[in-house]
Amino acid sequence: MEQNKNEKETKKKRKWFNYITKFWLLYFMGLVLVVLFFYGIVTGFFGKMPTFQQLENPKSNLASEVISSDGHILGTYFIENRSNVTYRQVSPYLINALIATEDVRFKENSGIDPRALLRVMYGLLTGKHKGGGSTITQQLAKNLFPRGKLNKLQLVVRKFKEWVTAVKLERYYSKDEIIAMYLNTVFFGHNAYGIKSAAKTFFDKPPDSLNLQESALLAGVVNMPTHYSPILHPKASTERRNLVLSQMAKYGYITKVVCDSVQKLPLGVEHYGLLSHNTGEARYFREYLRLVMKKWCATHFKSNGKPYNLYKDGLRIYTTIDTRIQRYAEDAVHEYLADYLQPEFYARWKDQPHAPFVFPGASPEEIKDQIKKIMNQAMRRSERYRLMKRAGIPLDSIKMSFEKPERMKVFSWRGIIDTTMTPMDSLRYYKYFLNAGLMSMEPQTGYVRAYVGGIDYRFFKYDHVTQAKRQVGSTFKPFLYTLAMQEGEYSPCYKVPNISYSVPLPNGKFWTPHNADSRRIGQEVTLKWALANSNNWISAWLISRFSPQAVIQMAHKMGVTSYIPPVPSIALGTPDLSLYEMVGAMNTFPDKGVYIKPVFITKIEDKNGNVLYRATAKKTEAMSEITAYKMIKLLEGVVESGTGIRLRYRYGFNNEVAGKTGTTQNQSDGWFMGIVPKLTTGIWVGAEDRSVHFRTIKLGQGANMALPIWAIFMKKVYADPSLGIRPSDNFSKPLKNIDVEFDCSKYDKKHKSQNTDASQTDHF
Repeated sequence: MEQNKNEKETKKKRKWFNYITKFWLLYFMGLVLVVLFFYGIVTGFFGKMPTFQQLENPKSNLASEVISSDGHILGTYFIENRSNVTYRQVSPYLINALIATEDVRFKENSGIDPRALLRVMYGLLTGKHKGGGSTITQQLAKNLFPRGKLNKLQLVVRKFKEWVTAVKLERYYSKDEIIAMYLNTVFFGHNAYGIKSAAKTFFDKPPDSLNLQESALLAGVVNMPTHYSPILHPKASTERRNLVLSQMAKYGYITKVVCDSVQKLPLGVEHYGLLSHNTGEARYFREYLRLVMKKWCATHFKSNGKPYNLYKDGLRIYTTIDTRIQRYAEDAVHEYLADYLQPEFYARWKDQPHAPFVFPGASPEEIKDQIKKIMNQAMRRSERYRLMKRAGIPLDSIKMSFEKPERMKVFSWRGIIDTTMTPMDSLRYYKYFLNAGLMSMEPQTGYVRAYVGGIDYRFFKYDHVTQAKRQVGSTFKPFLYTLAMQEGEYSPCYKVPNISYSVPLPNGKFWTPHNADSRRIGQEVTLKWALANSNNWISAWLISRFSPQAVIQMAHKMGVTSYIPPVPSIALGTPDLSLYEMVGAMNTFPDKGVYIKPVFITKIEDKNGNVLYRATAKKTEAMSEITAYKMIKLLEGVVESGTGIRLRYRYGFNNEVAGKTGTTQNQSDGWFMGIVPKLTTGIWVGAEDRSVHFRTIKLGQGANMALPIWAIFMKKVYADPSLGIRPSDNFSKPLKNIDVEFDCSKYDKKHKSQNTDASQTDHF
């Protein structure tokens, strides 16, 4: 009996030993399997893991930023509108809101939060879900290396891979760096990738300026960007924001009193603006810059041998544009065209049967044919036509679609109009609008400070600074007078009989221009007076003394690159040139005779701040310093007593201003070139079609169409002391002594005295 008892005890012990042995065997086998599983993850057995280099440089599409000279972001080029920030560039409110909502133990855990995982397991077992288990670091791992489409098994493996990646991230980066990386990678909806874009999109401010309620809103949005969108679902967004505030109060980031107070505030998204290539500042300039940068990227390569991608590589493009001057330029164009010139244009064309087209000398039938031709051409140039033709739609069907009324939004100076009209009527509607271009540059550096390519980029894509070439009228005459001052060594006070002149042509005929000004006919007039009053007879006399080829050569020295026909009529301004060319050329005068190619970019950096390009000014001596100073004095005469005199009596400019107006045939184009010591500015005003214009020179001249914009613009510039551009600035005189008398009353006396000596002749 004792033996049986001992046998039972022995069997019992063996049984427990077997249980314990199996338990530990299973435990160690499980442990080995877990180790092998994670080893397989780390070594890439279950799929590639991100390398250290990939963690250091995660692949994400970074927007390239266009940065103004005064440090503002003008806009971005992007596929995903994402720009990176550092921890110091983020509001502390946002950091606290994110931690309180997404990962309250973020600063204590090492990338994985065991308590959060237990909470998830409890939720799975009981059905009582009380939040997720992912830490901010795990979410960062998921954002850096997106999952794509996975089945359930792959999803489980991927989850463990994210754990390993999260631990690696914790080893390689500080907590501050991790939370900044997370905020850079997260999507906030409305095309805003990363906190920098989100802060700009929803609140029009940088992320370090976000206040408490704005931070709480954005911290709540990241969970479900569409569902909690403050724009699409303001009620749900408010509830979510208030939940974030409650979490912040719960964990001691704010007091209960502050929480209750802020929860009552509105969402505050009145400055919301969807960022796109059609929005933001200096839109025409950014489009011009985009084309320049695409060419640059194609010829500049990264360390891997691939060319830079403007839309993905996060370039930082530092430009010369000053947002203050740019804003004053855009405001001046808007103010004058919207409040005066466009209403005046409408009034002059009221009740006119063929408005707004003018065809001098044409019969009614010829006018109808011309208008039909213009409108047909406008239809063929439209985006609608191009898309339909590309789709293979027959021409008859395309034309019919242009005659069917439909709902559309059209531009007006008082705001976008939602209306119903046929596409053809909309094309005719847009023919009425006067457009404008403005470019302003700094003489000493060549930096372009303002660039206005048109009246509204959303509706008028054509750029009137660099793309458009229009007849320049009398603004071309300074090239001719420069040649006279340089090669002929004339003085501004040199006198010429004001009579009709004929210039011989190669075919044996003569070119004899008309002169609209009947003043001082038959009298001797100074070159200064002739240029100030855009006298055509004196221009004909000057070009007969030189040659069209010599004038063209001078224009090319001053930066003009367009083709100019070698005919005498160029003396009156028949060539078609761009505003860009004209401003660059006129800038030669205040720059002491040196042409400097307009500069738009100062430097380009990669996403890490490495300088890839730094601008160097391209300068060419076009004329002597003395000639340039003579021209400044000649052009000052335009403002003192010539076609630009309204700057004095109407706008009150009593400082040193050199300028030149320009009016083309039938008043199709109005120009004004205005020069002060620290800013050279050119303005063009006209319609899309040259057959659309004012019917009288009183309203259609450059002094009425373009000059007032310059006056409004410069008043705004002078009113801003931060720019350092003052009315008291003076044009610098040549260092050399010049024996030229610019006071024409004194010149007359000196000239008469010199004429008493028959052996002495002098143009001065």
